Amino acid sequence: MLMERVFRSEDLPTADRFDYWRQLVGQTHAPLELRSDNWADFRASQRVIDLGSVTVWPTTFQPVCFRRTPKLIKQSDPEGLHLSLPSSGPLYVTRGEQETVYSPNTLCVVDTSRPVDVRGGDDSGSHTGIGIEVPKALLPLPRNQLDQVVRLRLPAHEGFGALLAQLLTQLSKGTGSYRPEDGPRLGTVAVDLLSALFAHVLDAGSSLPPETHRQTLVLRIRAFIQQHLHDPQLTPRAVASAHHISPGYLHRLFQQEEHTVAAWIRSQRLERARRRLADPTMRATPIHTIGAYCGFPRASDFTRAFRTAYGIPPKEYRQQAQHIAD
Repeated sequence: MLMERVFRSEDLPTADRFDYWRQLVGQTHAPLELRSDNWADFRASQRVIDLGSVTVWPTTFQPVCFRRTPKLIKQSDPEGLHLSLPSSGPLYVTRGEQETVYSPNTLCVVDTSRPVDVRGGDDSGSHTGIGIEVPKALLPLPRNQLDQVVRLRLPAHEGFGALLAQLLTQLSKGTGSYRPEDGPRLGTVAVDLLSALFAHVLDAGSSLPPETHRQTLVLRIRAFIQQHLHDPQLTPRAVASAHHISPGYLHRLFQQEEHTVAAWIRSQRLERARRRLADPTMRATPIHTIGAYCGFPRASDFTRAFRTAYGIPPKEYRQQAQHIAD
């Protein structure tokens, strides 16, 4: 499990909740002025997930106004970028005279070195979202381009924005499948996706170093494979064609990865099948149907591959999983 810190307002005396959360946000992001009509009985929760130099924090809070002033910037500036991915409740962000509204499926960027007013939530209810803090020094883009990015409403439903949103959403659901040493690796993935997203929206791909290009392309390929595991025609050649690269270049991309392309496709198909076999809601689904859905149209091929990977045939694995569940 990754290193996490958890805050729940109900764990504190009512009178202390708002001030404690204000201090926590200041430590996680940067010093801020906070105002809320609900300060006397404030409700909020927050998890702070450590990814090395990067921090991810899923949060829910009653309507609040955050203000980063020139005075606070002069007193303390961590030189970071904050991205917010709203899942419910809008974000109203004012920079100078311009107000921008961010809703779900959009990413909001805030620069700790620039004054800003942010209002989270409204009369309809609390705000829920995921924040990520990234040091600007890790982003290989010139300062003038970063200044352009913070004024954009970035899409979170397509392209690199969708890949980043998927990563943040997955982490917010739980980190039990990761080890503490995986945190910095996930932080690197997040920075690479963010760099690629910024370069894409600014059409500044030449600003990215070659290694970021490589890692971003590998992430796109992995996402494509996950979306097409059910297709028995999903081969390395098909993957290369879909990304307009040669099979040889595809194999070179994966030389630095843990598995070859073909081995990773196979392992992901088997892992998806294993989860479905263990799922109590799919007990009535025939094993050969699960195998076919996961890219094994021939039942004998599925059984043989599953036994090789997990040491027992799929039927026996399902029986054991159901016995444990019962």
